[in-house]
Amino acid sequence: MNKKTQDKLKNAILVLLLPALLLLFNQSAEASSHFEGIVAEAGLLAEADTGTVLFDYNALKRHPADELTKIMTLLVAVAAIEDGEAEADDLVVMTESAWFNINANSSTRQIRPGEEMTLLNLMYSAYVGNANEACNMIAEHISGSVEAYIVRMNVLAASIGCNNTNFVNTHGQHNENQYTTARDQFLIFREAMSKPLFVEISGTYRYTLPETNASDARRLISNNSLLNQNGKYYYRHCLSGMSSITFEGGHSFVGMSESEGLSLITVILGSDEIMYEDESVDWRNLTEARRLFEWGYANFGMRQIISSTELVISVPVEHGAGADSINLRPVSSIELLLRNDISLDEFQRDIVIYSIENDETLTAPIEAGDVLGHVTITRFSEDGTVFEYDPILLVANTSIELHRFVYIQMQISDALSTPAVRNIAIILSIIVAAYIGLVIRYNIIRRKRISAIRKAKQKLREERQAHPPDEE
Repeated sequence: MNKKTQDKLKNAILVLLLPALLLLFNQSAEASSHFEGIVAEAGLLAEADTGTVLFDYNALKRHPADELTKIMTLLVAVAAIEDGEAEADDLVVMTESAWFNINANSSTRQIRPGEEMTLLNLMYSAYVGNANEACNMIAEHISGSVEAYIVRMNVLAASIGCNNTNFVNTHGQHNENQYTTARDQFLIFREAMSKPLFVEISGTYRYTLPETNASDARRLISNNSLLNQNGKYYYRHCLSGMSSITFEGGHSFVGMSESEGLSLITVILGSDEIMYEDESVDWRNLTEARRLFEWGYANFGMRQIISSTELVISVPVEHGAGADSINLRPVSSIELLLRNDISLDEFQRDIVIYSIENDETLTAPIEAGDVLGHVTITRFSEDGTVFEYDPILLVANTSIELHRFVYIQMQISDALSTPAVRNIAIILSIIVAAYIGLVIRYNIIRRKRISAIRKAKQKLREERQAHPPDEE
């Protein structure tokens, strides 16, 4: 067997074994609580809703923004449409100035001066088609000039917390003064993915521009091959993203995936490529992004620490109708993004009941939803780190009415507690006492009178018996 044949055989074996080797590598990464061996100058994986960072590597290191700039360009445009500054179906005419400073060898879709296109199609051209001239035309249409639009890009970046990002153009041609970080790219992409129109455009892999006054229909294909169902980089959970490949900044990627109730954003900055002997290429910004997504879903999940339907504690209640205690529940649930190997035994509850804390008696009536206490969740991790989460209010799960007899007593007590009623009660008491005295006096006099009458009658009977009347 000659050397050429041996080389071909080795390449064939490598092609056959590569998927298995990659699978083995991914499985070992999934079994680990730390992502290992990232091939990039910087990287970050974070949960989109909470901003929880699951992995970061050089996340604050400045890196060329390059073609990822178009994410911010599209975000500003989408925000302008939402605010009513522009309409998606605005007809826009390409200008000579939109081509200013665009490198002839850079990415364009040859949208020439005088060509008419809707703003929406310009946005698809810029993002899906990676058209630099479309970025400038969007800027001119919305802000009047590219310079004014760039100011808006930087203002918006700063407003969402990007401390190490600066834009000097709209399209991402390399400029040493245009930079970003993995952390800032996460913030920008998370903000962008809160806009439905951005989600729609950024999640499109193929798009056909209709014919215009100067061109036949154009077919656009996204550089985010994680969306390509027929490609080797396809990742079925990927919703959207953007890839950037430049000489100065290397291979970069920003994108979002969604699976198992988790929305994850991956940032890869400054990766590279592998050229195989068969001249096939591995774009490692895409393979690293997919590997990072898979590692995140394999090692993390949302865990419910406390539920809003859980009856946390029972508290004694006095004067209740048919109940001598009441159950309390949290007003809301706590769900945390945690590593799968974290035990819920690390979480401790500290319950405070306000009536007990104030040395008071909890009495009826109580309405369902009344705030009666709070619970604080504290986590004591194995490495000694203590995490304390914001307290959650505890509310009555049901209502308890006041006992009727006690209610009447309390009404009387409340009525007698006012000065006016108390004075009236005193006067009535005096009147009643006087009346009772008069009744007693009357009864005494009456009894004496009745006794005197009886004695008089008795005396009369005795006298008649002693002196009977003469018979006729």
